[in-house]
Amino acid sequence: MNDTYDKVAIVTGADSGIGKATAVALAEQGFEVGITYHRDEDGAEETARLVRATGRAPAVRQHDLTDPVRAAAVVDELADELGGLGVLVNNAGTGSHEPLLEMGYDRWRSVLAVDLDGPFLCAQRAARRMVASGRGGRVVNITSVHEEYPKMGSGPYCAAKGGLRMLSRVLALELAEHGITVNTVAPGEIATPMTGQEDMPPQTGSRPGNPIPRPGDAREVAAVVAFLAGPAASYVTGATVFVDGGMTMMGPQGASALGSSDWRSL
Repeated sequence: MNDTYDKVAIVTGADSGIGKATAVALAEQGFEVGITYHRDEDGAEETARLVRATGRAPAVRQHDLTDPVRAAAVVDELADELGGLGVLVNNAGTGSHEPLLEMGYDRWRSVLAVDLDGPFLCAQRAARRMVASGRGGRVVNITSVHEEYPKMGSGPYCAAKGGLRMLSRVLALELAEHGITVNTVAPGEIATPMTGQEDMPPQTGSRPGNPIPRPGDAREVAAVVAFLAGPAASYVTGATVFVDGGMTMMGPQGASALGSSDWRSL
C-alpha cells in the first residue's frame, strides 16, 4: 500500500457539515490539516479547536471560490505553512434553486465557478506539488448524488457535479503514474447547514422514501473520505462512492409510488 505521501491534508469548506467532520476524521488519522472557509470564520475556528483536540496543529485560511483563480493560491499557502501536502479534499460548494429558463448567466457562472472551476484549480495546484514531491497523494472530490441524477431547480449544480465526476476520472488517468489517486464521494441528503438542518442528529423514520429512512450524518460521509484518503485505498482511483442511504436505488420504485405531480413545482 502506498503510504509515502505527506501526512498533510487540506479540506476546503471545513467550517461546518461534511468538511468539518472530514477535517476531524483526518486529524484523528494523524494528518496535519489545513482548513478553509468562505464566510463562517467562527465555524472554521471551531473546526480548528476540534482538530487541536486530536493533538494536531491546524492552519486556517479564508477561501472565496467565486474568484477561483485567487482562491486556489490558498492551497500553496497552506501547504507551505503545514510543510507539505498529501491529501486534498475539495468539499466547498454552493447550490441553486431556480428554473433554468429564469436563470441569469451570472448566477449560472457563479455556481460553476465554486463547484467546478474551483475544484479544478485547487486540484491542479495540489497535484503539481504531489508530482514534484515524488511521494504520491490523494485527491477526493465531494460531489453529490446529483453528479448522476438530475434535480429540478438545480441546473448549474447538477452540471457542475457531473462535470466534477468526469474531471476526477480524467485526473485519475493522468495522475496514476505518479502514485496519486483521485476519487469522488457522492452524498445524498446529509443533516448539515447546507440542507437547512444545522447539523441536527438525523431522525430515523423521517425519510420514508429512502431504504435507510433518515438523512445521513456528516461523520458517515467523512468516514468514507478518510478511507479514500488513507493508504488502504491505494488501489482505488477514478471511482465514485455514493453515501446516500440507498436513495439512488429508488428511481423506478420511488416514481411508481408518487401520487401527484407536485414534484414538478420548485
